[in-house]
Amino acid sequence: MAFVASMRLAASQKTALARRASSLVCHVLEKPGHSSASVATTSGLRQLSTTSPAPCPAKPYPALSPEIREAMQTHMGGPLNTGHMVPPPKPVVIIISGPSGVGKDTVVARLKERREDLYFVVTATSRPKRPSEVEGRDYFFVTKEKFEEWIANDMLLENALVYGEYKGIPRQQVDDALKAGTDVVLRIDVQGAATVKKLMPEAISIFVAAENEECLVGRLAARNTESMDKLAVRVATARSEVARIGEFDYVVVNGTGQLEQCVAQVSGIIDAEKARTCNRMRRGCSGNGNGSASSA
Repeated sequence: MAFVASMRLAASQKTALARRASSLVCHVLEKPGHSSASVATTSGLRQLSTTSPAPCPAKPYPALSPEIREAMQTHMGGPLNTGHMVPPPKPVVIIISGPSGVGKDTVVARLKERREDLYFVVTATSRPKRPSEVEGRDYFFVTKEKFEEWIANDMLLENALVYGEYKGIPRQQVDDALKAGTDVVLRIDVQGAATVKKLMPEAISIFVAAENEECLVGRLAARNTESMDKLAVRVATARSEVARIGEFDYVVVNGTGQLEQCVAQVSGIIDAEKARTCNRMRRGCSGNGNGSASSA
């Protein structure tokens, strides 16, 4: 019995110490000018308990009293502004590009799972559908004749002949999403990215790269869809495309086994761009683009 009582006393003391530690952390975090370094130091106190301490109590801002509102309005000579202090951000176009084999499709697919607030434009192509691809999800697969008809009718924002097959962005998708105030993600090759950037200078361009050329070749070879000659053409093209990284706003590395880190970087870039003052204050961040695909 004495042993049990001793254990209970120890547990009680441990819980009390953990609560004291939690209170100390809250107290320290509330101090003005508290640095991240001191947060790291004080957070070590949390490890004194195997159970998570209670969170710091929330301290919401109190509602403005009628008396203070009336006095301030009298002092300011008019009513207080209850509108947004900062305008909501305008929709942006995000270009995700890079050489064949770096994992653009995989990055975009994972980003789509994480970001339901974004509209992902489906690219059209004349190449044959691969076994794992789904019509309307991965691409719109059309004949070369149909694609050339779209080109003639100016129905594509951009288009290019890549490895003997057409690829392009249907213009209507982009226009409709931007008019609805939704951010748009374009997954296109390096050549197409340059075209869109000229038409829409404010678009955010992100270059996705592999960690090195050997890994890139390994990924391409693993597809087992092309001859050695065609594989060599893709690698040669990749070399020329990597040389154009400087044309992009950002570059992220999709390293082997590091998909989540890559997608997190891309998502962070989008959030940071949305928070830029030139975006929030509705000024052009670069060039004279106005964010409309049809106006280009």
